Amino acid sequence: MIDLHTHSKISDGSLNPSTLISYAKKESVDVIALTDHDSVDGITEAAVAAEKEGLIFIPGTELGIAWPTGEFHLLGLGLKKIDDSLKKVLAELLKGRTERNKVIIDRMQKDGFDVAYSELCEMVGGNYIGRPHFAEYFVKKGFVGNRQQAFDKYLAHGRPYYEKRTGCDLDEAISAIYASGGVPVLAHPLSLYVSWGKLEGVLQNLFERGVRGLEAFHPGARVGECLRLEETGRKLGFFITAGSDFHGQDVRKDRRIGHTCGDRKIEDRFWFEELKPFLDSQLQ
Repeated sequence: MIDLHTHSKISDGSLNPSTLISYAKKESVDVIALTDHDSVDGITEAAVAAEKEGLIFIPGTELGIAWPTGEFHLLGLGLKKIDDSLKKVLAELLKGRTERNKVIIDRMQKDGFDVAYSELCEMVGGNYIGRPHFAEYFVKKGFVGNRQQAFDKYLAHGRPYYEKRTGCDLDEAISAIYASGGVPVLAHPLSLYVSWGKLEGVLQNLFERGVRGLEAFHPGARVGECLRLEETGRKLGFFITAGSDFHGQDVRKDRRIGHTCGDRKIEDRFWFEELKPFLDSQLQ
């Protein structure tokens, strides 16, 4: 069993990188990629833990890309070194995220909420602060009873304190991933919010620009949709991946490590027959 899309506490997961690896081992996962949002800070810790546990570890990240509709997330899988160009992309994304977060806090303060950016940062204890952290902060402040209420009332799209985050340039991100020895993979394609009628053309364009993998299987989509994505991806020349988008046992309980759409176990073919051959070919 494998998993090519997971998150740790370095971004918005609930487990630190080494604990994530130990948990994966306990759940019988043999191959795992760490793909924290806009960060590579957990890779070293996870790699050491994976070697100790006897797991195959795939260093990765998940970059937010500027996109007019929905959300565009680009996985960089199989990173061998962190090139300066990727460091630059990550620094720009962190700057944009910080600016977005301060805008949210400022608007809430103007509306009379007892919030402070310094207090939020102290609670999180790291550089990455996303909406899930805001939700946790709101629970601790007593504004809502649970994290889901925080999204439903304040943070979801169309709610009073939703603020779109600035993404990075797609071509710059693709180039930075290749320069770091990895391969660009489009995460959960349906999040692009592109109609099925237009999706093939969009995917063709992405392939021509250098995206080579397609995460056709994701728990946020139905099985039939995933199978359709796989068929379209193969037609266009993509290799196909699958992931759980796991964030922790108590975060998004519909997402189990090593499982994808329809709670299906992620088959080893997505590593041995899809991603690994491509990464191996890059070394030749």
